[in-house]
Order: sequence, then structure tokens, then C-alpha cells
Amino acid sequence: MNAPANPLRYAFAGMIAMAAAMGIGRFVYTPILPGMMEELHLSAGDAGLIASANYLGYLVGAFAAAGGWAHGRERLIMLASLALSTVLAAAMGLTDQLGPFIAIRFLAGVASAFVMVFLASIVFSHLGARQRGELQALHFGGVGLGIALSSALMAILVGEHAGWTAGWFWSAALSAVAFLAVLVMIDRGPLTDGTVRREPSLPKNPALTRMIVAYGLFGFGYVVTATFLVAIVRQGGAGRVFETMVWLVAGLSGIPSVWLWQKIAGRIGIYGAYIAGCLTEAVGVAASVTVGGMTGPLIAGVLLGGTFIAVTALGLQEGRQLAPLAPRRVFALMTAVFGIGQILGPIVAGMLAERSGSFVAPSLLAALVLVASGAAAWSARMAGRPAGSAT
Repeated sequence: MNAPANPLRYAFAGMIAMAAAMGIGRFVYTPILPGMMEELHLSAGDAGLIASANYLGYLVGAFAAAGGWAHGRERLIMLASLALSTVLAAAMGLTDQLGPFIAIRFLAGVASAFVMVFLASIVFSHLGARQRGELQALHFGGVGLGIALSSALMAILVGEHAGWTAGWFWSAALSAVAFLAVLVMIDRGPLTDGTVRREPSLPKNPALTRMIVAYGLFGFGYVVTATFLVAIVRQGGAGRVFETMVWLVAGLSGIPSVWLWQKIAGRIGIYGAYIAGCLTEAVGVAASVTVGGMTGPLIAGVLLGGTFIAVTALGLQEGRQLAPLAPRRVFALMTAVFGIGQILGPIVAGMLAERSGSFVAPSLLAALVLVASGAAAWSARMAGRPAGSAT
């Protein structure tokens, strides 16, 4: 079928799938983590290893998705990966050992990368065919929606005095509902004219190289707070209800963030919006450990949720503009480099937290890396763009 589908339906389907695979499948670990650390006596280093295993899986999945082997099977692979993400969430509640946790989260990372890449190829092709590119904001808003839903779920479970295993089981239930909805709503793959075209190699473009570096730095900078924010709140002794509130704020801030930052990009360019997003997030990351009481974590929740999804999307958007003839290659490569940053972030943060006894040092390091990401993006901008480009 080569006729484009209803763009709004596909944008909503993308939102639901992203909520399940990313907002829940990847980030529900954050609000569940403090309970796991307390009940299972996991150290910050253990927690970092589990998180990094997920990001390593994401890296492997992104590299695998870059090949042409999936042509014509994008919908099948996306749905299978979404189903696997659901099963793996439930599996986390069936063990209490570090080794299985690492293996399960690795496979969950592979699944989320496949959903991310192949879902985007399907949804964006239909949106582009109808010239409804602005609906990509709805698609990416699913990450914030998933975080918000999982936060609300955790708040309910806290009220019921449920253990950490219940968080995984109920998260899997939410993902299963999302899978069924996506199965019905996305009834075809990406648009094609019936011919198979191999994408060319990525151009040797200094701006693209520097933007890829910036994207990898951003992966490191954002993930420290995205992984440990609720643990930071737990360490501060503000209470479990406040923990879920902070993560809920992050999710709610994330839902409109892509739309908002796209508006900003329309005024100051994609590079400018990317840089501003990095600096804004750096403020939130630093505030999580330097501003006392409940204020610091709330600032962090708002600024983290309000930037990290949007900056992720802006980076990919800039990459696609710099390599317009190889959109899937650049998408997969940037996702892979982003994944390297995500792998290193929790490991380094966990080690620093164990040695120092708090998350102050790793959070401040993450803030500095976010500033460096913005600087690298500025360098990419100064490297020049093709003639006639607006940004």
C-alpha cells in the first residue's frame, strides 16, 4: 500500500508506542530504582551497571537497525520489539539478581532502539507524504506521556505500599495495552514506491562530524539525572510521594517540549535551539544537587523533562538536514553515538557517587558535559552549512 495513511492517527500511534517503548520501557527504571536499591541492597555502582546495560542494548540495536536487512519488514520488527519490551518489563519483577537484571535491561535496550528507529521510519514517511511534519512533536511527546503515566502508576503503588516488583508488573500491563493499540492503529509500513534503494554513505562534512560529537556528549550529560533523579530525591529524605511527584513533573514537562522547542527553533534555528536546550538542561541538572529542599529536584524535573526529549529530536533533525540522502544511516549513527554517551554516564556517575557518598559530583560533571555539548553544536554551526540553508 503506497497511499499515505491518516497522519493524525499515525502521529497518535507513534505517541503511544513511544510512551510504551521509551517513556515506560526505558525510563520507568528511574522511579523504581530507589526501591530496588533499598530492598535488594544494590549499590549506586550496581544501579549504574544495570542502567548502562540498557543503554548498551540501545547502542547495539541502533547499529543493527542501520542496515538494509529490515526493508519491507519495518512494521513487523517494530511490533515484535514493542511486544518484547512489554515481556522484558515483566521479567524484571521475576528476579532479584544483578546478572539477570543486566541481561534483561540489555535486551530491553535493543528492543527500544528497534522501536525508535523503525517506528520513526513508518510514522515520519506518512506524515511527510501529507506534509504534516509538525505532528512529529506529537510523536516525540509520547516519551513524556510514558514517564507521566509511569509516575502516576508509581504514586498509586506507593499509596498501596506495594514493593518494587509491582512497579515492573504494572508497567508491563500498561505496555501491553499500548501494544494492542499500536497493532490496530499502525496497519502498514513506511511508504515506498516499490523499489529498493541503498542509501549512500554519509557525507564527509565537518559540521556533521561535530554535530555527532555534540550528540554523544548530550547522551552522557542528560542520562545521569534521567537515571538517578529519583534516587537523588530519596537520598535527600523528602519522601516517596515527593519522589513520584518529581518524576511526574518531568514527564508532564516532556509532553509539550518538542512542540515548544520547535517553535523556538523556528525563530533562532535548529542549532540555536539545540544549544539553548543544552544550557537550560545543565541548569536543571546542577539544581538537582545544589538547590536545597524540594525546590532543587522540582527545578530539575521541569528542566530535564522540558528539554531532553526535544534536544534529542533537534539533534536528529539537524543530522537529517546535514545528510538528506541517507536519513536512516544518520539517524542510526547518531542514535548509536548517543548510546555510547548513555552507557558511560551511569557507570561514571555510579562510581563517583559510591566514592563521594552523594550524587553532587556526578551531577555537576553531567552539567559540564551538557555545556560541552552546546559548545560542540556551536562549533558545528560555525563550520558552515550548504548554501541557502536557513540554519
